Amino acid sequence: MRAPDAETLPAQIISGAAENAGTELVFASEGRTFETSLGELVADAERIAGALEGLGIGSGDVVAVQLPGSYENAVVQTAVALRGAVLLPIVLIYGPRELGFILRQSRAVALFIPDTNRNRDHTEVARKLPELPDLRTVVVVGEHVPDGMVPFADLAGRLARPHTVPRPDPDARAMLVYTSGTTAEPKGVRHSHRSLLAEVFSLAPDRDVVARRRDLGLFPPGHVAGLLSLLKIVLLGIPTVVMEVWEPALAAKLADKYGVTNAVGAPVQLAGLLDERDRGTASLATLTEFMTGAANVSPALIERAQQAGISAYRTYGSSEHPTITTSTVADPLVKRATTDGRVIEGCEIRIVDDEGRDVPEGEIVSRGPELFLGYTDPDLNRTAFLPGGWFRTGDVGRLDADGYLTITDRKKDIIIRGGENISSKEVEDVLAEHAAVAQVAVVGMRDERLGERVCAFVVLRQGRTLTLDDVRAHFVAAGVARQKTPERVVVTGELPRTPAGKVQKFALRKQLEIAG
Repeated sequence: MRAPDAETLPAQIISGAAENAGTELVFASEGRTFETSLGELVADAERIAGALEGLGIGSGDVVAVQLPGSYENAVVQTAVALRGAVLLPIVLIYGPRELGFILRQSRAVALFIPDTNRNRDHTEVARKLPELPDLRTVVVVGEHVPDGMVPFADLAGRLARPHTVPRPDPDARAMLVYTSGTTAEPKGVRHSHRSLLAEVFSLAPDRDVVARRRDLGLFPPGHVAGLLSLLKIVLLGIPTVVMEVWEPALAAKLADKYGVTNAVGAPVQLAGLLDERDRGTASLATLTEFMTGAANVSPALIERAQQAGISAYRTYGSSEHPTITTSTVADPLVKRATTDGRVIEGCEIRIVDDEGRDVPEGEIVSRGPELFLGYTDPDLNRTAFLPGGWFRTGDVGRLDADGYLTITDRKKDIIIRGGENISSKEVEDVLAEHAAVAQVAVVGMRDERLGERVCAFVVLRQGRTLTLDDVRAHFVAAGVARQKTPERVVVTGELPRTPAGKVQKFALRKQLEIAG
């Protein structure tokens, strides 16, 4: 299945719904499980799209959606796409400052929020927003709707009207998503109808495969991966169990109850499912395939999944270029565990130095049909691309003789100890193999003599302990250079992460600076 070159999201959604109306969908949280079909979801979305049309929202208008991974979120995001408007998904944790910045820069005309979520009053957050001249409508999903805001129920009720299918330019903006801002101010990433459709159809399974599988949706809707997961459901008709919020115990139970065969998620989610299996709370007997990315993936995790009967493999991409490389279940375990796969069809990569010259190991630059249009802030585009349209990913990597890519670091994450460059990811992979370590993140800590030393933050497995001497012995046994051995180990209850599962290393560095 491939997307026609001149198609748009509205046309593809209508076509996909007509072809796969009976596809079974489940939306689940701790207190609610809602079973429905793709046909019903798109029918509800068309009613909401008609209401948006009645509110004067059309092609080119930015609609922000800050909702959990609920059925209502899926309906709203589908409705915005049907309207030909620009969908702006926003993660739930953002408060007035972050939300205000995104709404102001994007010039969003409408905002969808829950009344409350996980003990947080989102209407109160909305009331604290600065003056936003472009924002005309705030829609609230829930029962508590303050004056001046629109109840979501009204959009499907009194405001509903027939929907006129638009015909936007395939190269026009269809989505605007802001990067998680782990190291800098969030950047608005612009995608077109064409780039999103290229991404969805680039790795589309054959129809006979779709008929045999059932997916577990784990990525949050405010992240580009969450939106792409929804588009794959709507356009390809893949039966899916969508989780409102990541809860490992619930995820494992849902996998067993609904016979989940495939999942895509961050490494922390794969590890969480395996932990539940090891505790005996779930069997995961039907789960045979897990694609993981969005954060560093240790070989030990892929090997652990293999021992549990799950063929896990790594994928590499970003908000700007969602999928650049991936492995498959057909690849050897050593490739799935130690590399990030091969370049997908239609895409290209180069490995370059700071001057843009090709080198064996260096910054990865990419281009292809899934590549974004550029950033909202045009100033950022001047340094984001090399001549020829090559996007500078900021990631460091190398290709092996078989064409498999391995991400060795981000340029800013390289630890320079006494003039020696040390890959933080390599240190993390070694330490992740220790039996006591559940999660690990490695950063450089400032040192007057050497510039930086290696510091490891670790989350331990239940009932285990870990000392610096244990770590030293482990690295000696692993046979790696002494300079790469962590010189400080900080045991913590959890690692700070973005909603997409990425470790926020800037927060760990700040913690070290405060501690001195």
